[in-house]
Amino acid sequence: MLNGSRTKGSFLGKRAVVIGAGFSGLSAAAALADFFEEVIVLERDELSDQAIARPGVPQGKQAHGILGGAAKGLEELFPGFERDLLQAGAVPVNPGSDVLLESPDLDPFPLREWGWFVCQLSRPLLEVTMRHRVEKLGNVRFHSGAIALKILGTPDGTAVAGVRYQTLTGTSETLTADFIVDASRHGALTQSFLKAAGWRLPSETTIGVDIRYATALFQLEPGAIGEFKAVVTYPKAPEEVHFGYLLPVEHGCFQLLLVGRGEDTPPADGKGFLEYARRKLRTPTIYDALRGAKRLSEVARYAFPESKWRHFGKLDRFPQGLVPIGDAICLLNPIYGQGMALAAQEANALRRLLATYRLNESPFSTLAHQFLVEAESLVQEPWIMSAIPDFIYPQTRGERPEDLQNTLKSQGALNRLATRDADVYELLGEVRHLLKPMSVLSNPDLVSKVEAMQAEMATT
Repeated sequence: MLNGSRTKGSFLGKRAVVIGAGFSGLSAAAALADFFEEVIVLERDELSDQAIARPGVPQGKQAHGILGGAAKGLEELFPGFERDLLQAGAVPVNPGSDVLLESPDLDPFPLREWGWFVCQLSRPLLEVTMRHRVEKLGNVRFHSGAIALKILGTPDGTAVAGVRYQTLTGTSETLTADFIVDASRHGALTQSFLKAAGWRLPSETTIGVDIRYATALFQLEPGAIGEFKAVVTYPKAPEEVHFGYLLPVEHGCFQLLLVGRGEDTPPADGKGFLEYARRKLRTPTIYDALRGAKRLSEVARYAFPESKWRHFGKLDRFPQGLVPIGDAICLLNPIYGQGMALAAQEANALRRLLATYRLNESPFSTLAHQFLVEAESLVQEPWIMSAIPDFIYPQTRGERPEDLQNTLKSQGALNRLATRDADVYELLGEVRHLLKPMSVLSNPDLVSKVEAMQAEMATT
């Protein structure tokens, strides 16, 4: 919390409503708690105290990589959250020494412990641990089994007034609200409100990737991946499309995530799933680790057609008291794992803005617009980092950057340099985990080293 205590006069409003109790919604609820007398989270699913996948999170059974940026953002929202995750059974993973990263045509990356680690666990356990922390805030309540139907506005449509939702019994209810955060996956309610009230809709940027992936839970034989805790196998693009992730989760188990594109979908049957790993992955490392392993779950499949960025931050104005967040703003290709880190960063940005606006006579007049401008900036770098590798593939749909080939050559040289220089490898890891901005890669000394590597690669 920002101040450790709350007084009625310090609140910005009486009630805030969050639509969605997923990662973004829980992060937003934590950000709002210090600034409203009451925060209500509407969630269509019935919520359990157990770590079980929910129907409302269609990718909830899939393997999730927790990036360093997500861990940092969560620690800001929930001080001591890292401890909570470890106590819940999360596995601490140091990206510099615990992950076997297999990249095509590259020597092994140098193994060295970095000064930070991430907690690896299943999506359901992450959510339930977050939910327990949110519940302890005292003024946050969950309405589960509540399907949000419509965001309601003032008569002139300039501000929000509440949310209409439907209970599991079919009853329609209305919650008045001073502030509404749309943390739903597609932000459809925000779009509908803008359209109905005569506001401009945001422009959109899309990248068609047609990702098909599948996950299953396994119990591995002891020492199956040696001294490592995780294995990541990248394809040789654009000739190959298949990614493989073997990631530790709670209870000594591992999640195997296999990724294809287009019509190339990992099979749903257990035998075919393993055969897919054997035939499709560039190295046998992951398949060999699964020899003698016991499969503990069904194979869960998921399709992701396109990354989508709704440019709310480019609108010149926005309704008072309405804020989309997380996937409602930007859906990123999930195989790069940056969505949760971005959502946590957005929640912390919202929290800081709420603190800034606390003394304003009309706090909601420009707050939403200012947040969306900041969110637009936050999206920029993870969007670039996922778009560039996606555009390697000729079948990817979307407008390619004009300097794509030069960027790819520069990144290839940077990766080659990282295999020889442990400091560069760690810096690159910090950027990819959204812990440091991409601008650190523009350091003149580093740029000179990358250019020298490009020259060397051009002669070999």
